[in-house]
Amino acid sequence: MSKFKKKRGAASPQVSTASLPDIIFMLLFFFMVVTVLRDSEQKVTVRTPEASELTKLQQKSLVNHILIGKPKEKFQDQYGTRPRIQLGDSFKNVADIPLFLEKHKVKVPEALRPRIKSSLKVDGDVTMGIVQDVKEMLRKSGQLAINYSARPTQRRR
Repeated sequence: MSKFKKKRGAASPQVSTASLPDIIFMLLFFFMVVTVLRDSEQKVTVRTPEASELTKLQQKSLVNHILIGKPKEKFQDQYGTRPRIQLGDSFKNVADIPLFLEKHKVKVPEALRPRIKSSLKVDGDVTMGIVQDVKEMLRKSGQLAINYSARPTQRRR
């Protein structure tokens, strides 16, 4: 007969899952609060021209998006049908571009400020007059890096 007896049937206690739903809902709530779905609503109709040689922007946080086009139908009662400039989430004038650029520049770390670009997303039916005015104001504001948005050329068979 041995001195030491083996304990049989002594299993380790199970992990309690009572708090698991609480943890899941806390994580869900956290991600709902922290996640940003969209910066701004596009209020103008923009059908960009086609291009064959395109490059993607690397750091989208360094890009100022300037949209130029006719207001969408739900905004035409208030703003008319003439082409308008959309900066961020609202319609602005050409004179408001320097302030828009400065607000974006403040959000960017100082080391990355020289790499900020302005992306012009212009409707194909817009005349070049308003585009020239925007480019002139960008030049006066010191924003010389400009990108023109386009869509890839569709292959025709």
